[in-house]
Amino acid sequence: MSEQPATDVRPADAESFFAMVGRLRERQGYTEPTAFGIGLATVADSDQTVLDTWFGAVNMGANMGAAAIVADVVGHDSGSRSYFLAPEDLNEILGRCAPMLDDAGEHPNLDVLRTLAADGTAARGGAALPTHKRPVVTFIGSLDDAPEDIHDAYLRLHLLSHRLIAPHGANLDGLFGLLTNVVWTSAGPCDVASFPSAQRRILAAGGSIVVNGVDKFPRMLDYVVPTGVRIADGSRVRLGAHLAEGTTVMHEGFVNFNAGTLGASMVEGRISAGVVVGPQSDLGGGASIMGTLSGGGKEVVSIGRDCLVGANAGIGISLGDGCVVEAGLYVTAGTRVTTPEGTVVKAAELSGASGLLFRRNSTSGAVEVKPREGTWSEGLNQALHDN
Repeated sequence: MSEQPATDVRPADAESFFAMVGRLRERQGYTEPTAFGIGLATVADSDQTVLDTWFGAVNMGANMGAAAIVADVVGHDSGSRSYFLAPEDLNEILGRCAPMLDDAGEHPNLDVLRTLAADGTAARGGAALPTHKRPVVTFIGSLDDAPEDIHDAYLRLHLLSHRLIAPHGANLDGLFGLLTNVVWTSAGPCDVASFPSAQRRILAAGGSIVVNGVDKFPRMLDYVVPTGVRIADGSRVRLGAHLAEGTTVMHEGFVNFNAGTLGASMVEGRISAGVVVGPQSDLGGGASIMGTLSGGGKEVVSIGRDCLVGANAGIGISLGDGCVVEAGLYVTAGTRVTTPEGTVVKAAELSGASGLLFRRNSTSGAVEVKPREGTWSEGLNQALHDN
């Protein structure tokens, strides 16, 4: 808690509350954050390593009054930084916001703060696992700067999955170094070193625990459930995926972090890290898109509007609008492609072009590109594709 907050006066009514907020937003040295979040971190008992942070309230360019109050209480002025919230911090924030607690408006930040304060989470340990929870607030000064800590990293992943920013809308440099390998279980996250003994204790007591995986990234649906999407298998979508309204991810579909769809799409294949798929595009079963982590380097591979990547096909180049890649054909940047004029070029020279059909000549085996005619969606099972 800040030793000398800008004001320790708790407003008695709405008028004095808004006056206080105005003073805090204009206080000397204070710069409003680009984004901020209030949530709950899981910390390992053994070495105090932060395993994850769930943000119940995520703000992007909004609710700056709440940001100013919390910043004043914890002593934050500018830039990117995270702060654990002690019980006295929670009580001070809620005390200053008392005039707003019982009105008819929606106050997601206050709802989360009130729940954390009432729950006594700051002092409570984990139930089945050797972990404990700590309330936290994270401020991001600029999304152009790399994340400062693991809370900052998790907030950026939340911003993506809440669709408050699009893929590549935040600097994620150093993300992997900030995150740690975690045992993701039905009882919550656990550090790898402590889990075997915890598992033995739980099973010996007649309990049960399910391990969903060991990874740096959790499942998106355990943290964010976006509206207007279908996801058949939650383990196939990582936190940090961006799924636009109307998107369907079928059982074998996969969406990595900092990647996803910009409009209604059918995903039965793999959207790798960094890949962006446009509206009304379809990734067939087993299809794959080369991402920035799997050989694409810094190149952002994207798919435009109204495209089809057929079953078991793949691309390592970008597609413009209205393109089709034949089932079973993988087109990389170095694939030699025969044009309608008979010229052979590398596929990289066609990257981003629209209205193309890539196919393999069934007689010669040569990869060909031709102007796309008609629409691949003719005869589409619309009932299946409708979200």
